[in-house]
Amino acid sequence: MKKSILNLSWILLLSLPLILISCNDDDTSVPTPQPEPQTIVEIAAGDDQFSTLVSALQRVNLVTVLEGDGPFTVFAPTNDAFTALGVDLNTITDEDLTEILLYHVLGAEVPSSNIVDGQTYVTTAAATGPEENQLSMLIEKSNTGVSINGNINVTTADIEAKNGVIHVVDAVITPLDVVGHAAANSEFSALVGALGIASGDLVSVLQSEGPFTIFAPLNSAFEEISDVVATLDEDQLANVLTYHVVEGNVRSAILTNGMEVITVNSEKFTINIGNNVLITDASGNTSTVVLTDVQATNGVIHVIDKVIIPANL
Repeated sequence: MKKSILNLSWILLLSLPLILISCNDDDTSVPTPQPEPQTIVEIAAGDDQFSTLVSALQRVNLVTVLEGDGPFTVFAPTNDAFTALGVDLNTITDEDLTEILLYHVLGAEVPSSNIVDGQTYVTTAAATGPEENQLSMLIEKSNTGVSINGNINVTTADIEAKNGVIHVVDAVITPLDVVGHAAANSEFSALVGALGIASGDLVSVLQSEGPFTIFAPLNSAFEEISDVVATLDEDQLANVLTYHVVEGNVRSAILTNGMEVITVNSEKFTINIGNNVLITDASGNTSTVVLTDVQATNGVIHVIDKVIIPANL
């Protein structure tokens, strides 16, 4: 029995250094160093699929801007997206290239979780609208993903940077004129169709330099008077549509209560401002302005819920 106790003592003594060594190892373990957070530009520069984007940013001196504190959201086109654009960037002026690149940038951090379902217009960093107003972009979120201006898709979302977030897109997003914005939004398909049918080649007119202000009726507004629209000839339809167009880039801040607005068909309607902004047309019918200041390259769009009717129809 005594021999067994001695053997056990030796075993415990021999085990003690191992226990001490094990404890010392735990006490002196060094945590794995974490990588330094990178800026949006640093992330793009480290990813070969963005080499065209990075070269374009360097050319027009936007690298320093996007290395700033931000925060920014960048919708980043891949090299394939630039190739699909079908335009040699060397033929684009620095001014135009800057406009295109800044049109991919928002002056806030917008992760995908903050994009609401349905349609949202956001203000981009491209300040090249009439009177240097910042251009608008349409973001649409559905159960199939996020799209930009109707047909450009976010393929990878939420690449986090220390000064914002990157969303990868499958095409280059180019700034839109007033017709382009109407065509990009499925809620304006009736308006776009009517513009194509009416006399006077209104699509081409509204794609010109302008600027124009469009009070744009939703599809539901045209559906409400579909029986009337069906009876109009091309000239009458043009008269109705041009009653929704005003010369100049008239943003909502300019509108005042009781203001009489002269349209391009030389008739007037009246602005009434209370709890809502209303338009009273020549027949005394009212339409509500449901969204303002969708800024395009050649004008601005305000969305209305009724078609307004001129007196001379």
